[in-house]
Amino acid sequence: MAKRPGKPGRGTSTGRPIMVLLDVLGQRWTLRILWELREERCTFRDLRQRCGDVSPTVLNRRLKELRELGILDHDGQGYGLTGSGRELGAHLMELGRWSERWADSLEDHPR
Repeated sequence: MAKRPGKPGRGTSTGRPIMVLLDVLGQRWTLRILWELREERCTFRDLRQRCGDVSPTVLNRRLKELRELGILDHDGQGYGLTGSGRELGAHLMELGRWSERWADSLEDHPR
């Protein structure tokens, strides 16, 4: 079963939603899967190839968890982001832009 907000998990005894989300996103291959699905649906085979031939066991596990959490869905055309998944993707893109600004600021202020 997927991790759930409100339930204790790795790194959180309280199950705070942000802690659960960071735990899920921190698992190997999760961000890559979300990245590959950002523009179009993919079949399992296509997704596996796009993810550098991640093992089918790991890919199945990640896809199942992301579906249980309502971030991905699956239909006749393959896997894709749900509305919540697209919203998360937008926030991740903003976080990426923030990280670029942050990295530049570190270069401007060396130790």
